[in-house]
Amino acid sequence: MSDALVPADRIQVTVSRGVITLQGEVTWEFEKRVAEGAVRGLVGVRGVINNIRVRPPVGPSPEQLSQQIQAALVRNAETNAERITVEVQGDKIILRGTVCCRSERAEAERVAWSAPGVTIVENHITVAP
Repeated sequence: MSDALVPADRIQVTVSRGVITLQGEVTWEFEKRVAEGAVRGLVGVRGVINNIRVRPPVGPSPEQLSQQIQAALVRNAETNAERITVEVQGDKIILRGTVCCRSERAEAERVAWSAPGVTIVENHITVAP
C-alpha cells in the first residue's frame, strides 16, 4: 500500500513462514513488478511468490499493436528498429532480430511491455556485435 504505483485494492497478500504470496490482477506488467519489489525488501521475507496476473483492458487490434510497437522502437534512440521484427499473437508479443548489445535487447523488450493490452513478451532477439 505504500507504493503509489501498486493498485493495492486489486492485490491480495498472504504470508507463511517468511514467504509472501501475491495474488490478484493488474492492468500493466510494471505494476506486477513494482508490487513484488515493494515486499521483497521487507525484514524477515525469505521469498516472494508472484501470482499476480496482468489483465489489460481491451486493447488495439493485432495490426495496430504491431504498428504501435514498431513506431515506438523507431522513436527510441536506444534501438535499431530496422533489425527487430514484432509479431503479435493476441495479447502476446514475440520479438525477433539481432541487435548489437544487451541493453538494446532489453530496451526493445521494455518498449513491447509498454504497449497497451500486452500480457506476455517473448524476447527472441539475439545479441551479435
